[in-house]
Amino acid sequence: MQFEWDISKELDNLEKHGVDFSTVGIAWSDPHRLIFRYPGMGRDELRWQFTGFDGLAILTVRFTIRSGSIRVIGAGYWRKQRKIYEAKKENS
Repeated sequence: MQFEWDISKELDNLEKHGVDFSTVGIAWSDPHRLIFRYPGMGRDELRWQFTGFDGLAILTVRFTIRSGSIRVIGAGYWRKQRKIYEAKKENS
């Protein structure tokens, strides 16, 4: 799968959440990753999030699909999604 993002959005994300988008592909490859429809922000396109291990910690990535690519919107190491990921992984 191909990933893309806006460089200025990545820099904002790095400043705000301490995460650049370089490990998104690793987290996507996690066989235990979880994908959810993202309920926030009423836009014309569907928004999603996935949670997976990026080699460092459990990363949650918000994204949309555009022209066959995963367009990264934001990423962070949020506790709530980590707990959901860990619970699902234990039960699988």
